[in-house]
Amino acid sequence: MPLTTAGKNALVSAKNVSVLTGAGISAESGVPTFRGEGGLWRNFRPEELATPEAFESNPKLVWEWYDWRRQLLKPLKPNKGHEVIARFEKRFPEFLLITQNVDGLHEKAGNKKMVELHGNIWKVRCVKEGKVTDNMDVPLSKIPPSCECGALLRPHIVWFGESLPYDAIQQAYMAANECDVMIVVGTSAVVQPAASLPIIAKEHGAYVIEINAEETPISGIVNESLIGKAGDILPEIERLIWST
Repeated sequence: MPLTTAGKNALVSAKNVSVLTGAGISAESGVPTFRGEGGLWRNFRPEELATPEAFESNPKLVWEWYDWRRQLLKPLKPNKGHEVIARFEKRFPEFLLITQNVDGLHEKAGNKKMVELHGNIWKVRCVKEGKVTDNMDVPLSKIPPSCECGALLRPHIVWFGESLPYDAIQQAYMAANECDVMIVVGTSAVVQPAASLPIIAKEHGAYVIEINAEETPISGIVNESLIGKAGDILPEIERLIWST
């Protein structure tokens, strides 16, 4: 059984649930990590392209990389883990999904109450006016794309060297402070400030459940650490609590 009786009872009685997700849940849908040798594109590392400096010096190159990434992501579908999280949003009176992923799969699955800490690859932002709009074009018709005002559009992504959006991180901290249960899915628990959220939640009395392919730095801190695929474990948890 993937969940203890205490974990089951915590979820059954919960009124306020937060879910924190990382790259692990997306990897189960086939999303590349863009890390290591397999993540190289034209011999560039992500750290060389996903920066404000790279965009300022060569926006065309940066956008060609993002266009390639978007083409890889376009056919991918949410997995069973994504689908359960979307149903959780409807089940619990108060719910917030906090994701470090930029692939848009949670939105595809149906989540609406969501904070995307690192942005979304399917959104673009005007470098002059700051206006954010959806852009689902694959491939892009023009590289680099431009705004109606004539200024360049950039990916609505938090790049290396940039701060997370203030509103997003404040929402995440508030959810960690107030939730009854936090479920942490597919995150390495090393990237801050997201890695601190489960600890904050537990300090404020939440029951914290981790689901990951391997142990992480928070595995010994959370109430339960379940090792395996989110696409296997989350549907099992859903069946367990909905059968009550």
